[in-house]
Amino acid sequence: MRKAFTFDDVALVPQFNNVPSRTEPLLETWLTKNQKISIPILCSNMDSAISEDLAQILIKGGSIPIFHRFSDMETQKNWVKKFGNKTFISCGITQLDSTKELLDLGAAGVCIDVAHGHSDRMFAFIEKIKKSHPEKEVIAGNVCTGMAYHDLVNAGADAVKVGVGPGAACTTRIVTGFGVPQFSAIYECAEIAEKLRVPLIADGGIRTSRDVVLALAAGASTVMIGKLFALTKESAAPKKESADSPSGWIAKYRGQASEDFQNDFYGGLKDKTVAEGVAFWGPVSGSAEELINSLLGGIRSGLTYGGARNIKELQRKAEFVEVTQTYIQESYPRR
Repeated sequence: MRKAFTFDDVALVPQFNNVPSRTEPLLETWLTKNQKISIPILCSNMDSAISEDLAQILIKGGSIPIFHRFSDMETQKNWVKKFGNKTFISCGITQLDSTKELLDLGAAGVCIDVAHGHSDRMFAFIEKIKKSHPEKEVIAGNVCTGMAYHDLVNAGADAVKVGVGPGAACTTRIVTGFGVPQFSAIYECAEIAEKLRVPLIADGGIRTSRDVVLALAAGASTVMIGKLFALTKESAAPKKESADSPSGWIAKYRGQASEDFQNDFYGGLKDKTVAEGVAFWGPVSGSAEELINSLLGGIRSGLTYGGARNIKELQRKAEFVEVTQTYIQESYPRR
């Protein structure tokens, strides 16, 4: 039995720094093996996160929005018509015809979004999309092992989403017992990614810029964030006034395997299934632009502590140590 780590189980060791300013490091990175973006931050393609307003902020900031697949076809068509090759769409592995239609409208690519992406049906779906639309980028996931990453790349994926169970609204690990701690999942997949040269997206488990820096240092090219974006004022999450929130508002964030979501989308839980996610209300934190700027500021600081002028150099120089829970306690302000 091997040991595996969450973000809280590890820390980065500071390296010699010859970067004169925190404004100097470049945050450009590969989203897929053929497409770069200016920042390593993505908003989760969830119905309580991504919205048109949020998409505009992401594009302005140098990221790219990925629309969720849980809306009617007309809504998805209008989204692609509005954003064109500045957006990705999402699909499951039973939506081949509608996916082709949306790609024909001009979307840059597709995120094939499956809770357990290491399957023969996923391989077949990737192959069909790459055959019909070889010029379009394919993101596939989710997986949490090096073998699964390798198999998706062999099937034709241009990027792979890594993360099974670390999301704030996900209960997959509690319900099923399956899932690899997120830091180790990223690290192990990145060892294969270094050889195959296909970017991996760390999806889930991000709470602060610390987690982002650790994910990037472990080998992710980008990180995908759900809850933090869902709790911004521009998100698609339902919102209501609340005296208990510093901003005066709260927002409802939900997993797409939650009973709340499945009641809305499917009219209830599917036969012989159980929910693998939850829904909850949280305080609206502020604007998405403020969130992005805060995360990027932390990443730039992290790069200087790593003696790195870019993400690749951070990964090359990264030295990790295992820590105990008292490290986390010691790291927070105390009175």
